[in-house]
Amino acid sequence: MTTAALKVHPKVYWIWNHRRWCLENVPDGGDGDDIHGWKKANWERELFVVEKMLDADARNFHAWNYRRYVLANMPLHRPETAELASTTRKIEANFSNFSAWHQRTKVLESLWSSGKLDRALSVQQEFDFVQNAMYTDPNDQSVWLYHRWLIGSADDRKLLEREIVVIQDLLDEQPDSKWCMETLVHYKQLILSKHSAEISPAEAEKLVEQCIALLKQLEEIDPPRRQRYRELAEEVKR
Repeated sequence: MTTAALKVHPKVYWIWNHRRWCLENVPDGGDGDDIHGWKKANWERELFVVEKMLDADARNFHAWNYRRYVLANMPLHRPETAELASTTRKIEANFSNFSAWHQRTKVLESLWSSGKLDRALSVQQEFDFVQNAMYTDPNDQSVWLYHRWLIGSADDRKLLEREIVVIQDLLDEQPDSKWCMETLVHYKQLILSKHSAEISPAEAEKLVEQCIALLKQLEEIDPPRRQRYRELAEEVKR
């Protein structure tokens, strides 16, 4: 019943909630020793169903939330590396799939905290992956938000400066890219706020001038947010 309902209304909370209730309350099937195998098949079927729902709409956040629920409750947990590969496929099919990027952050955080994935090597691989997406579609918000998440996972001045160079190169190719400019301002502000003790007054002054120049450009190419950029400029000057 819920499968049929979800085909028509895939973004109704209560259909997904009822399906979850059904899954948690369905009686054990099979005979004796086969109960574990029956439960395993039941949960694997749910993963298959949610995969089909995401094939139909890769950005359905209800389906993504349900997917996380299924993965967390399967009797035999699916390897997180398999889930990471799944997000890779979905992102490569559509870089604008914010839900897939978000799922990727959850999987990576778990793999890093458990020590199943080398954090330093993995972070570099993720930068390579997201940079490919940035150059493919520099106007896609999802890509830039993921890049900022990566930066936040590694509070390192040299890394910030390296990524600033990469983004500046992209801006040189795409001179009207709003996201390039906003991200450059954000990262330069991070250097000013978090690494002020490591830079000279002359370097700090130069960063401030660069941020203000970028914000003036943003006022011109994105006039509906002009006041926001002016307020950011005032913050930078402080």
